[in-house]
Amino acid sequence: MRANEAIRAPKLPTFPRWVVDCPPAGLYNGLIGTNPPGAPERTGIHKAAPVPSRFLFAERRSTGMNIRKTQESDVPRIMEIYARARAFMAAHGNPRQWGPNRWPPESLIREDIRAGKSYVCENDAGRVVGTFFFTQGQDVEPTYADIEDGAWLDVSPYGVVHRIASDGSERGIGTFCLNWAYAQCGHLRIDTHADNAVMQNLLKKLGFLHCGTIFVHEDRDPRLAYEKSPAASARSGGADPKEVRV
Repeated sequence: MRANEAIRAPKLPTFPRWVVDCPPAGLYNGLIGTNPPGAPERTGIHKAAPVPSRFLFAERRSTGMNIRKTQESDVPRIMEIYARARAFMAAHGNPRQWGPNRWPPESLIREDIRAGKSYVCENDAGRVVGTFFFTQGQDVEPTYADIEDGAWLDVSPYGVVHRIASDGSERGIGTFCLNWAYAQCGHLRIDTHADNAVMQNLLKKLGFLHCGTIFVHEDRDPRLAYEKSPAASARSGGADPKEVRV
């Protein structure tokens, strides 16, 4: 080597990843891949940008997840996931959202299945690791008709996600589910409990805007209402949506 020749560090390889980085695995909402609005509807893998190799061994991540409609045979597994979600939330400062009435009841999940609005997330081994309710249309969620301390920013038809939870076995489950739901409609609304800091942080990270407060039927606790759409972002203009005049 010549005396004045610089020593070059070896070029580190990058590894393609099929998930998007998110907070540690969690039972988000109830908690909680990126497809932009208008992307083709699909229930396959969301490809993300390569992740630096220093993150490769931090925690298990699935090489591919899949969303499908829930079947009756999935119910026992789903109820296991909800039980774990309630325990997780209680241990992380959110005991009231689902704990007092052991929400959601199995009868409601079976009703969601019959209506074709219950979904599960499978990992690359075909194991159910997450679940959620999803539907879309004009004014599909009656409890969203009245919003306090703010206003919705986009009055177009929207999708709504409820009862989203994961088993905590892998990173990115909630992100994958929410991004899948957003890809189906391009305008998504969701609510969460004021004590659910995990879900609030995830929604902000994914670009949802806090629009105000709504109330649900299962209890009297207020819920923080969030919305994501190109029109909502444009109308907000980076300002607090609760201060935007609609």
